[in-house]
Amino acid sequence: MANGRKNSLYRGISDELSALMRTGWADTERTDLRQTEQAPYAARRRAALSARFPGERLVVPSGGLKIRSNDAHYPYRPYTGYVHLTGDQARDGALVLEPRPDGGHDAHCYQLPRDSRDTDEFWTGYTAELWMGRRRTLAESELVLGMECRDIRTIAEDLAKSTNTPTRVVRGVDPSLDAVLATDEERDDEFEEAVSGLRLVKDEWEISELRRAVDATVRGFTDVVRELSQAIATSERWIEGTFFRRARVEGNTVGYGSICAAGEHATIMHWQDNDGPVRPGELLLLDAGVETRTLYTADVTRTLPISGTFTPLQREIYDAVHEAQEAGMAAVKPGAHYRDFHEAAQRSLAARLVEWGFLEGPAERVYELDLQRRFTMAGTGHMLGLDVHDCAQARNEDYIDGVLEAGMCLTVEPGLYFQPDDLTVPEEWRGIGVRIEDDVLVTADGNENLSAGLPRSADEVEAWMREFAG
Repeated sequence: MANGRKNSLYRGISDELSALMRTGWADTERTDLRQTEQAPYAARRRAALSARFPGERLVVPSGGLKIRSNDAHYPYRPYTGYVHLTGDQARDGALVLEPRPDGGHDAHCYQLPRDSRDTDEFWTGYTAELWMGRRRTLAESELVLGMECRDIRTIAEDLAKSTNTPTRVVRGVDPSLDAVLATDEERDDEFEEAVSGLRLVKDEWEISELRRAVDATVRGFTDVVRELSQAIATSERWIEGTFFRRARVEGNTVGYGSICAAGEHATIMHWQDNDGPVRPGELLLLDAGVETRTLYTADVTRTLPISGTFTPLQREIYDAVHEAQEAGMAAVKPGAHYRDFHEAAQRSLAARLVEWGFLEGPAERVYELDLQRRFTMAGTGHMLGLDVHDCAQARNEDYIDGVLEAGMCLTVEPGLYFQPDDLTVPEEWRGIGVRIEDDVLVTADGNENLSAGLPRSADEVEAWMREFAG
């Protein structure tokens, strides 16, 4: 094998080639870089984490590339907690908060620096710079991130210098770091809860990024409506590609796999094959979000009549979901229990299902026994931010059993799903799925629907489609 690769067309590297490749390179050090807008906010987040764990070393890895097949990798995305605490997106890095005697911490961002031109590494490896693109030097990273940066290749040696320092690490992100750090699993779990919980309340910079993500998502939904005739002529994949184009042009990518579910696919909660037909007379459930270049994502769903007009039955179901969403959104306010919006929406849907005769009442009994879940399937929302299901590892007491605060951002997304093979409902109901989802910011005096730029009521949806789809 040449260069570690089987079936390479090259037999090896001659001394002459090696010497040629190491010479004649310009100095490309950048001195014009400026600190990112996020840097001072990330410093405050590190300070908040530091205050939780005085006297302890804290390690938050960024993670590395994951192989898709042979020498091809999946698109890289760093560990969310690392991004939140550094503002950095580099692979194979780690944030280390080293404890000081005064109870605070010194922050060091370990990174993989640029490949040296003194060896063949910079051009022979498939993750080397000439294959993957230029990395920042450590000095450049210090300018951009506003903290000391070190070579990740020295991290094991550096950590070994003070083995008596109690250490916590977010495990499962970087296997190489997991291997060199002998830490307590329970204490590490507690640390990961804290890293995740730190994102529950967004700062002003994060809220501005979420607005950016939502605004781009609104434009992406409008793109889809404009091109709906093309989807009818092809498949759900046209819808997926149309939205993806907007996400890549205005942001980093989509925040999660887009759900482009037409017809009975709308009853599948996480439909992502997106290969089915788009037929007039049926509904299209589009659940999609743009992720910004700083990795904050929107998460919005609209259910659209493909022909531009709801049938009477489709409208009846849609109105029931819209009514439930209104009830849920009204419950989003500071001081309310997190569960309140979910309970309000689910009670509304339970009452409708009893009214339609699909569940035996009274509605309170249905709700207490969760019988409505046959048709509502999921919870009514989740936290939103750097992850589409943000803060997922936070303590239950702070999240699901907690109280809403200004600065929290969450989705409100009730739905009704009548499966194609459900014999408990009339035939004409089967295969209809409706979900309406918006991104809601908790404010000091209530809430703000960040995705209000998209219509929600049935009449508004039809008018919007007439405007853009013709």
